[in-house]
Amino acid sequence: QVQLVESGGGLVQPGGSLRLSCAVSGFTFSMFVMSWYRQAPGKERELVALITSAGRTTNYADSVKGRFTISRDNAKNTVYLQMNSLKPEDTAVYYCNAARSVSKYYNYWGQGTQVTVSS
Repeated sequence: QVQLVESGGGLVQPGGSLRLSCAVSGFTFSMFVMSWYRQAPGKERELVALITSAGRTTNYADSVKGRFTISRDNAKNTVYLQMNSLKPEDTAVYYCNAARSVSKYYNYWGQGTQVTVSS
């Protein structure tokens, strides 16, 4: 059974930090590109950051470059998102995503974790 379980969300003041985690099971984690998406109220879901299967390449949305860092531990089947210098506009539900395209396209989602940046 495929599971992606996010944790680490919460309420933080502007300028603060949070670290999100996504623990996965039910598939071969090391073969998947892992991403973090977010969706704010009334807005479309957007890609925040992604990391390739071996962790050699990362990409970030322009809005989070220099503030957020995505990483993964293939031994622990976990992907992380370190978020620093948080802004109110970072407020959203953050989702973990696993994707792989070989002979078939695989795409899995977590349930999401709320991040609220407010004073």
